[in-house]
Amino acid sequence: MKKLLTLFLCAGLVSSIYAQNQEKYRLPGPDSGYVPSVSNLQAREKFQDMKFGIFVHWGLYSIMGQGEWVLHNRNINAQEYALLANCFNPIHFDAEEWVDIFKSSGARYMTVTTRHHDSFSLFDSKVTEYDVMEATPFKRDVMKELSEACAKKDFKLHFYYSHLDWTREDYPIGWTGRGTGRDGSKADWDSYYQFMNDQLTELLTNYGPVGSIWFDGYWDHADKPDFDWHLEEQYALVHRLQPACLIGNNHHVKPYAGEDFQMFERDLPGQNEAGLSANSVVSQLPLESCITLSVGSWGYNMTNAFHDRDYVIGQLVGAAGRNANLLLNVGPRADGSIPAEVVKVLGEVGRWLEIYGDSIFGTRGGFVAPHSWGVTTQKDHRLFVHLLKQEDDCLYLPVGDRKVKSVKVMADDAHVHFTKVGGGILIQVPEHEKTVDYILEVTFR
Repeated sequence: MKKLLTLFLCAGLVSSIYAQNQEKYRLPGPDSGYVPSVSNLQAREKFQDMKFGIFVHWGLYSIMGQGEWVLHNRNINAQEYALLANCFNPIHFDAEEWVDIFKSSGARYMTVTTRHHDSFSLFDSKVTEYDVMEATPFKRDVMKELSEACAKKDFKLHFYYSHLDWTREDYPIGWTGRGTGRDGSKADWDSYYQFMNDQLTELLTNYGPVGSIWFDGYWDHADKPDFDWHLEEQYALVHRLQPACLIGNNHHVKPYAGEDFQMFERDLPGQNEAGLSANSVVSQLPLESCITLSVGSWGYNMTNAFHDRDYVIGQLVGAAGRNANLLLNVGPRADGSIPAEVVKVLGEVGRWLEIYGDSIFGTRGGFVAPHSWGVTTQKDHRLFVHLLKQEDDCLYLPVGDRKVKSVKVMADDAHVHFTKVGGGILIQVPEHEKTVDYILEVTFR
């Protein structure tokens, strides 16, 4: 009877949360009536708790070592480019090794390119021969191996999927990929739309639970206001196949109904340093910022340098303080190996998170807004103050009527002196060596 009562109470709580969030998540767009399922709302909470993921751009473009946009940038004929598939034989690809490397960084999930703008599919697709199983000597289903490795090692798998295509002639040519030799008169939207939905069905049917579908390419027809991607029907398909699967779209505009999280490319929420977020109003949806570890490209580029540990930590902390996840991109080589520089930085970030991860994982953006000195995160009755820059010996925090129990240095649990001043507290910041993130933990009664 006790167990039965508990089940009823839990069910009532979930129903209450669901009802409360119906209006919160009702967004403008193709279907203004979209309301996420209970399992979807629960998946959103888990997604926000994870805080840190790894983005993987890998495909035929990796062979050329000039980034993922090489087909467009070099105006390569699509038929000539397709011959790269004959050379795609990543003998060093090991799905479990990838997951181990990514987990060593402290990341909790990965988002991998199932099909990028060049149209090549890294999974066993029955609706095209231009995939890893039929067009390459490798003949191994990359997504199957990754899904099995992720399930074995308790690591969440998410799928990137491109809306645009630089190779297929049924795709209506947009502002990119104009030099790939396609015949624009053969565009057939109905054919291309069906192809995409058939592939999405394969991805959401054959590879177990999928954390999210990360769409990209909507912006290819941004100069045509009347171009209809038919997102409503496509989003409904995804949610019908896997209700808990989250949908995000890298369209650089306000979220559409049917989307479950909002991403920011090369920017933290509320910023527009990369010039891609001018029309991206920060929504109430779960947030994610994506950056690339390689300086200048997402796919493998043999001439690129890499950002260091401190840069990644700064971005991770900056994202968490703005209530967002960080999706850090890596570009494996064509042979399936991950550059040693990448492995090194990921390991360094992981060792930092072993010490300070409690101030990141499972947190939400702190009630103290981001400042020039840094950000705050919060969890339970604790506020973590991340001093990314120390501007003064004293720090004022507006805590309102909250009663402060203690202020400590997170690194060594040392008590820090503070004084109640008006609607806040004045903290005497201890002298310390310069570090990427000096963290103070404020506990409330």
